[in-house]
Amino acid sequence: MHSNLSALLKTALSALAPQAPVAVALSGGADSVALALVAAEHCASTPRPLYFFHVHHGLMSQADGWVAHLQTFSQELNIPLHVCHVQVDLAAGLGVEGAARDARYTALAQLCLEHDVAALLLAHHRQDQAETVLLRLLRGTGVSGLAAMRAEAQRGGMRLLRPWLEVERAELLAVAQAYEQRTGWAAVQDPSNTDPKYARGALRSALAPVLNTHWPAWCQTLVRHAKQASEANEVLAEVAALDLAAMDVKPEDQSFSLLAWRSLSAARQALVVRYWLQKQGVAMPGERRLADLLRQLRQLHALGHDRELLWQHGSVAVRCKQGRVVLSSG
Repeated sequence: MHSNLSALLKTALSALAPQAPVAVALSGGADSVALALVAAEHCASTPRPLYFFHVHHGLMSQADGWVAHLQTFSQELNIPLHVCHVQVDLAAGLGVEGAARDARYTALAQLCLEHDVAALLLAHHRQDQAETVLLRLLRGTGVSGLAAMRAEAQRGGMRLLRPWLEVERAELLAVAQAYEQRTGWAAVQDPSNTDPKYARGALRSALAPVLNTHWPAWCQTLVRHAKQASEANEVLAEVAALDLAAMDVKPEDQSFSLLAWRSLSAARQALVVRYWLQKQGVAMPGERRLADLLRQLRQLHALGHDRELLWQHGSVAVRCKQGRVVLSSG
């Protein structure tokens, strides 16, 4: 009944060693339940250990009940369930959704480390991808952001696999509903998913019905844009890598020549600085902060190499001395 989903999962796992443990990020919603069911079926015929990881955010009154409900589900499938309780930092300035997401991925990374998990499976599908593209577009993201979620990615030391990014959610719902019909166990319903006070909830409850009526293919269209943005981003990364390689980068501190950087066009100057920061694991600054760094670098060169620069970004700083741009702590 779900041969397509099984085949996609098998393909996603094929790059891993046959006995490498994997885990499913199990929220308890229908999407993750479908992934848990298909993964359990697949791993039962292989030597690969499987775990279910659930993050208890403490934000919903139903959260404790969801844990008990998922324990019943995991026991029925004979798959170990590991639950991590987190404290969501609502004062971080990320909003509830952003803060909960950060807390969730931090907890999942810790669980992966504790259980030596080679990859974490996520149940994101075509509608999720389309929503992500639209939300990022509305927030003013660039080409990199429009690439949205990747089928395979690294985050917090984890290897993330999303085998069903191009699958319609209806296929996942069918798996969860078939299990409910057989056993009576139903996936949980998280009210925040359609709560209009949250960005994604507002999109689903207010905007998606309008889009479905007037632009019924909007999900496919936005997913196609994500693919095109991803390809464009790869080309831009190749250009940035070539430019950086020509800027006399010193291996010991990854500093580059300001004079060589100055010879690039303005667009390529910005591109290579983003790439340089990203290579060193620095959180990407917003457009205004990046523009301030570029402005200082351009003015600095105009004034001569004897002038120093200090651009602070969180716990790191960009400095320039004797014509070389370098990243340092604090």
